[in-house]
Amino acid sequence: MTRASYDVVAASYARLLPDAHDGRPLDAAVMRAFAELTEGPVGDLGCGTGRITRYLHELGLDAFGVDLSDGMVGEARRLHPHLEFTQGDITALDLADDSLGGAVVWYSTVHMPASDVPWHEFHRVLRPGAHLLHAFKLGNRRVHLPHAYGHDVDLHVHWHDMDETVTNATAAGFDEMARLQRRRGVDEGGPQAFLLLRKRNPGAGSTS
Repeated sequence: MTRASYDVVAASYARLLPDAHDGRPLDAAVMRAFAELTEGPVGDLGCGTGRITRYLHELGLDAFGVDLSDGMVGEARRLHPHLEFTQGDITALDLADDSLGGAVVWYSTVHMPASDVPWHEFHRVLRPGAHLLHAFKLGNRRVHLPHAYGHDVDLHVHWHDMDETVTNATAAGFDEMARLQRRRGVDEGGPQAFLLLRKRNPGAGSTS
């Protein structure tokens, strides 16, 4: 139902959330730091309407977007015709092994339990030494969302624990480089988290 729900809300989502960070300077700072560490093609995995893809492009990165929802991809192409967007599933990406210089997973995992986040797939498509920036809702709860962005939907929203997230990413071959946790904003249901990871080079041990 996740794909169908976002197909329904795509146009409203684009109108209601036009900016990359909506006045959240800490979020923007994390993205700028990621950009300074990154070269080569960058995948915005779960790109929605492309607002983060656009920001990555403005930061000088060769960025493209992938999203499950055809409706969201359509809005992304309409709003950002100079960038590339494709429909795809982040759990089974149509990308070659070791092909990305970086990846951003910006709240793209909020509709799955922490145990289902496809860390091995993210690891597969990144080059050794490449960085991944992950943003997620911080906590340990799950709610059903029947209405969003002015439409009836059928979505489950998950908050993820930081230590569990790091453990799962490390097991898949990533090293933690930095983490940031911030308090909830006025329009958020709880605290937010940002995790910067790096794909471990073959033969290298964990830095944690």
